[in-house]
Amino acid sequence: MLIQSRRSLSEGRKGFVSRVLLVLSVTLGSTLAALTAQAAVLNIHNGADPSSLDPHKITGDWENRIVGDMFEGLVTEDSSAEPMPGQATSWTLSEDALVYTFTLREGIHWSDGTPVTANDFVFAFQRLMNPATGADYAYLQYPIKNAEAINAGDIADVSQLGVVAIDDNTLEITLESPTAYFIGALTHYTAYPLPQHTLEEHGDDWVKVDNIVTNGPYRPIEWVPGSHVSTEKNPEYYDMESLTIDGAKFFVLEDESAALKRYRAGEFHIMTEFPTDQFEWMQENLPGQAQVAPFAGLYYYVMNNSEPPFDNADVRKALSMSVNREVIGPQILGTGEIPAYSWVPPGMANYGDPYEVDWKDMPYGDKVAMAKELLEGAGYTSDNPLELQLRYNTNENHKRIAVAIAAMWKPLGIDVELYNTETKVHYDELSRGVLDVARAGWLADYNDADNFLNLLKSTVQYNYGRYNNTGFDALIDEANTLTDIEARAALLKQAEKLAMDESAAIPIYYYLSRNVVSPKVSGFENNAFDVHRTRWLSLSE
Repeated sequence: MLIQSRRSLSEGRKGFVSRVLLVLSVTLGSTLAALTAQAAVLNIHNGADPSSLDPHKITGDWENRIVGDMFEGLVTEDSSAEPMPGQATSWTLSEDALVYTFTLREGIHWSDGTPVTANDFVFAFQRLMNPATGADYAYLQYPIKNAEAINAGDIADVSQLGVVAIDDNTLEITLESPTAYFIGALTHYTAYPLPQHTLEEHGDDWVKVDNIVTNGPYRPIEWVPGSHVSTEKNPEYYDMESLTIDGAKFFVLEDESAALKRYRAGEFHIMTEFPTDQFEWMQENLPGQAQVAPFAGLYYYVMNNSEPPFDNADVRKALSMSVNREVIGPQILGTGEIPAYSWVPPGMANYGDPYEVDWKDMPYGDKVAMAKELLEGAGYTSDNPLELQLRYNTNENHKRIAVAIAAMWKPLGIDVELYNTETKVHYDELSRGVLDVARAGWLADYNDADNFLNLLKSTVQYNYGRYNNTGFDALIDEANTLTDIEARAALLKQAEKLAMDESAAIPIYYYLSRNVVSPKVSGFENNAFDVHRTRWLSLSE
């Protein structure tokens, strides 16, 4: 139609129109170029490939960085990773400390414009606890009334969960017992609401980029597995006007040396890990950009407690005693990680000093000598050496540590096979019990010793080493019924002592966060949980 009309014009009019179109084309092109140049997109080296964008199907910090930008719970994190009001503006707690009543913000919406209501939270919590969902992290919300029984299949009716919508803007959560850390636990992605209308329409496909709707500051616009996830501002977010970054691109890349090269080339604004053997060079050549700070996390090895020879506590103790933790942080990694002799990192709220193994201060030579005696007592000598496979997920720093610890075990006559796989495969195999000895790490989900001790409970999915002690489980359960903070801490510490005396696992060091941050990024605050939401950051040229 338009083509036919243009053909009927005189040559003079054609020339005039052509000039106008040319001016319009140049103007529009310049405007688009300017808009593109002004778009502030944060490029993040994010490590492993996300397994999903579904808050109930993820497990790792690399996934949390993405999903935590897209969804928001009743409570969220401020720039220091401290709890602050999110989708709820306020809450009250009953006198018996069992019932929380949350008031939702007025006018909150999903990214498709549908209102976020209290029922979206009810739906999400019920789905989380439904055994059919298979949410590995469901146990983090076990303080909620009937949550554990529903998740275990002992109660079939999910409506018995202690989460009720009083009306569209009011949510009531009833607990099994008073839980001091509950508000902190609500910042976790297991407490995010889900868009019931979208899940009912699309089923498992709700999480595809073309279908997904979110209620957080950003929404996904592209997901290329093995490459990246891209986001843009969520126009329906209640605080959208405060966002200075237009979107983020989370890059999949587990090779940290390659990531550093790309950072230096200007392709990344933030690295979420770096090769520690480059730390000194970065301090000299990228001053202030390589940021190392303590945070609540534990790097550890698990042993398969359910299978010989690791079902023998003496074998486990020998392996743990012969790890020279003092050299790992300053020499092997070069970033100064603190040796770990306890399961709970120092500084957890309402806990005091964690329990440390009684052989901590022995000279290292004496530790090795005692470890040899323990192995010989278990039947492992030069004529019958202990053989084991040490697994780690592909990462230069994990490899460096594994090689060093294998060398520490060599004087004991232990024959170590090193075996590495990509992160997704590594943790899948650990969850299925495919291991002799393997590395793992845990970053605190909330500020409480319970978050770490749960990793050794027999009923928890992340108990990779299959440690099973009914006395330990009972101490944790009893502790979490107490309102007396000191009495609760005393029971938790008894549980920690029991597990460490049995060498349930091998704590190696307390984490330091290791980020590289471009001078173009403002608002990045080191914190104890290494959480840095894009909404608090800004970019400059």
